[in-house]
Amino acid sequence: MPEIGPAPLSRDERRRFCRDIADRLREVYGDRLLAVGVYGSVSRDADGPYSDIEMLCVLRDSDEPVEFSYEWAAGSCKAEVDVYSADVLLQDAATLGAKWPLTHGCYFSQWALYDPEGFFPRLRQAAESPTEEDFRRNIREVLVGEMYEFIGKVRNIRSRGPRTHLPFMAVKTAEYGAMLIGLHHRKLFSTGAMVLPEALELSDRPAGFDRLAQMVMSGELTDPEAIVSACEAFWNGLMEWADRHGYAFDTVRIPF
Repeated sequence: MPEIGPAPLSRDERRRFCRDIADRLREVYGDRLLAVGVYGSVSRDADGPYSDIEMLCVLRDSDEPVEFSYEWAAGSCKAEVDVYSADVLLQDAATLGAKWPLTHGCYFSQWALYDPEGFFPRLRQAAESPTEEDFRRNIREVLVGEMYEFIGKVRNIRSRGPRTHLPFMAVKTAEYGAMLIGLHHRKLFSTGAMVLPEALELSDRPAGFDRLAQMVMSGELTDPEAIVSACEAFWNGLMEWADRHGYAFDTVRIPF
């Protein structure tokens, strides 16, 4: 039985496939098509032999907003084409979220295969529109929405189990800690695999982050007490860091 799954492709082969997809999109959407671009590792010339293809297909605005994806395996390669109406994509580019450092790189760098009306510069402009206060508000939301919840789960596990869930919580805590550092520095990470290493290169990290990140990257997640200790140390460092930068969340019992 032949091997099933990704097979190595040369960079030139992958780029030819991107152009073929763009040509097909022009056939399918005709005058509705506004722009087609490639994002991710392929757009940065950083793709490896097994990398997949990620593309944006932008349609002209119409009465109904458009937001869906084509995603398929084409033998040796996987491809994804995200199809948006222009207004939906511009709004998404201008909106911050907990994973902004990982999700918004596609709005700042594309390999444009079709863009006769200059849409992609407009998209970058939208992605650059959030203000300082927008970032500060988003950081506070991540502190409450993710980090506070994660340390609560770790403490629950410490008191009643199951300890088998601790490695997962360590990974999530480190990942979202990196997102906070990225948001603080307005830093876009290159890829999911590099979130922790690239966060460790940034200055002004909360105390305890380095220890937890190194633990996760090394895979040394078999000692429950060591995981709890690292998570608690990072939480304490995070609270000091948040207070120092004015990110500390309200402690009002009921704020409304």
